[in-house]
Amino acid sequence: MATMFLDESSGKVLAVAVLAVVSVALIAGSRHQPFPEISGRFGWVLASIAGLLALSETAPRPMSLTTLLVAVLVTGSYGVLVGVYHMVRTRRDVFIAPMSGFVFCIGAGGLMVVTWPELNTLEQWAGFLLLVLLGGGQTWMVFRGLLIGRLPLAWSQAGMVALQRGQLQGPHGALSCFENGWDADEEHLNPMAYVALHRIHVFLEQPDEARRWLESFEDAGGEAAVAPEWIEAVEEALIALGADPTFSA
Repeated sequence: MATMFLDESSGKVLAVAVLAVVSVALIAGSRHQPFPEISGRFGWVLASIAGLLALSETAPRPMSLTTLLVAVLVTGSYGVLVGVYHMVRTRRDVFIAPMSGFVFCIGAGGLMVVTWPELNTLEQWAGFLLLVLLGGGQTWMVFRGLLIGRLPLAWSQAGMVALQRGQLQGPHGALSCFENGWDADEEHLNPMAYVALHRIHVFLEQPDEARRWLESFEDAGGEAAVAPEWIEAVEEALIALGADPTFSA
């Protein structure tokens, strides 16, 4: 079956290639998220689906382009739902939604192209308006996720997890996470990161860095701006790593 722009074989290759590229992007980009396992795991799911779809082409009766595009559309819609949930509700990942949006748009746009010659004028206009809406939604997800998507709370949560595990250094160590755990729009989160960084540098015997973060902490309101349970949790984690119980004094 030929479409308006390409034949069925080329359409299948393009659809599977989009899934493969997005899966690789998710796996690679997960390293820059506070909880890399979220987008990394979903990236491997997409890679598995792309592999299964490619393998299905070797079957005696491979699926049609329409069926493959429906599979891409369903996969993309599920990814958008998962991504928006993490971007808006848990606020732990901003990468899945826009990347899955590309998959969803390819599936929806591909189905529209495949069925376009069979549609009447009214249906073609409706399809065109639907594609415009999809483009607007995808633009919002890219802007909201990739361009302005900061996760200060998630970075602080990831920093606490790393601290409790004893992982202080490294790209996902406590120091790196807490250094990302601030935001100009959510200033109540800033002193949480500052006090954690101060305590960690005191523990590591780095007085210059500790003094710098202490000044930032005091400028942000000091201990009155942070719940005492947070400070206690930070100090208890450092004591478990061997810090003196009075090290923060």
